[in-house]
Amino acid sequence: FGDGKYHICPIYVDDLAEIMVNEGAKTENNIINALGPEDYTYRELVKMIADALGVNRPVMSIPPALGYFVSRVVGLFTGDVFVTKEEIKGLMADLLHVQGAEPTGKTKLSEWVVKHAKTLGTRYASELARRKDRKKQY
Repeated sequence: FGDGKYHICPIYVDDLAEIMVNEGAKTENNIINALGPEDYTYRELVKMIADALGVNRPVMSIPPALGYFVSRVVGLFTGDVFVTKEEIKGLMADLLHVQGAEPTGKTKLSEWVVKHAKTLGTRYASELARRKDRKKQY
């Protein structure tokens, strides 16, 4: 969406769970920035994943409204939701990045992608199906 220059510090779900358990054991209130150890622009993130998977795909900049519209059309065919307007706004407002903050997660996405490259993206996991059936593995 847009120029893709907004930042994201992806955090591994197990790292996030560990942070939540540790914070849940405390009695005081804290504000924690859940940030992974790597900082990418969205374009850099897409390129890193493509490189790790050994694929060469064009990355196009599109207006956010068009991207949302296309995701809604594809969602009609799949019965799923790919992205919300709020998610697009949050991404583009740099809300997944805190300038100068120390990472709270330890797992690097770049290493995780390389480790899982053979299976990453080989199966589709529906966002809505996961919400309806929380016991089934995807």
